Amino acid sequence: MAPASAGLRTFQPFVAPHRILFLGGAMQALAALVWWFVDLGARYGGWFSGLQWSVPTPWAHAWLLAFGLFPFFIFGFLLTAVPNWLGIPPRRSAYIAAALLLIAGVATFYAGLATSARVAALGVLLHLAGWGTGLYELMRILVTSPPSDKRYPRLILVELALGWSGSALFLAWFASDIAFLAVLSRKIGIWLFLLPIFFTVSHRMVPYFASRVIDGLAPVRPRWALRAMLAGAALHGILEVAGADRWLWIVDLPMLATVVHATLIWGFTRCFRARLLAVLHLSLAGLAGALLLYAVQSLALLASGDSILGTAPLHTMTLCYFSAMVIGMVSRVSLGHSGRPLTADNLTWTCFWGMFATAALRIVAELEFVPAEVRVRLMPVAALSWLVFFGAWAWRYVPMYFQPREDGAPG
Repeated sequence: MAPASAGLRTFQPFVAPHRILFLGGAMQALAALVWWFVDLGARYGGWFSGLQWSVPTPWAHAWLLAFGLFPFFIFGFLLTAVPNWLGIPPRRSAYIAAALLLIAGVATFYAGLATSARVAALGVLLHLAGWGTGLYELMRILVTSPPSDKRYPRLILVELALGWSGSALFLAWFASDIAFLAVLSRKIGIWLFLLPIFFTVSHRMVPYFASRVIDGLAPVRPRWALRAMLAGAALHGILEVAGADRWLWIVDLPMLATVVHATLIWGFTRCFRARLLAVLHLSLAGLAGALLLYAVQSLALLASGDSILGTAPLHTMTLCYFSAMVIGMVSRVSLGHSGRPLTADNLTWTCFWGMFATAALRIVAELEFVPAEVRVRLMPVAALSWLVFFGAWAWRYVPMYFQPREDGAPG
């Protein structure tokens, strides 16, 4: 047993939490995008025929991205960063168990899509078990760490718990067939989980990274900005659930102003001297763009009752903030923790901009004045664009998770 145990200890993806979790996230991103491309190609392109899924396609797509994809990268980052913030290392058994359960969950969910809803539900259950394992490990680190400023870790734990509850509601929909539970799950996933946790991490890390690159820039973190964004996100979600979309501008415009102010005081105008810093600021600019589109959509509904942008605001947020920020943050962690220079090469830079290009395609596909035959063709093209750029990024970074650090240090 000893040689096998030693082999597992030195298996590079198990050496550090970011390795196995980022690896799982990269593989899940490719799987989710391949599945979505095939589905869109069947529905709108006529490229495939006879495809049937056990779960309604829009809901499966929403779960696979909001809950099935981003938690891999979130836990990979947090189980690396939070132990550094608090001085307590993560347990290898815990982060490996969390990663393997998350991977088993999404793999089972895909099998269920092709076979039965019960198998898909089992996949969600396994995924929730992995999520809970990672959440418990972060809680253990928080509780056992010496006294310090723990505001960010505490807030992040709450956001992770809310995300877990959103995915659990999706599982409850399987058991009850109450459609509102699936709708509520999706709203929680965006407005109480993803946007809050992404902005909380941005609020903690972007000014820190900026202060290390831009001379004379202090890492200012206005508490009011974080509170305004979290409150605004929650209110936006509540209004959407209540069907009051025409009033979303009341919260979206203040959130837009908050994001613009934050990125300006964090050095947006001077961030382009370092690409790895620029991608973080530009991702925040993508969030601002999404909030602007939400406000325009809401004002149009108030004025005329017409939904002029469809799901363009949501896709802009998903691609230009969540996905783009993942490329920025995960690239930085992967490079730094593999002993490589903290510089974004041309491929990384191109893949980052590819998220914005994909968002542009998806926005055009939602515009009513664009001919319908063009819009339906653009949807699978946008999915393919997302797949190509994320796939190229994975091709660049996944090998790092199987290789020892270049500087010979552990981790």
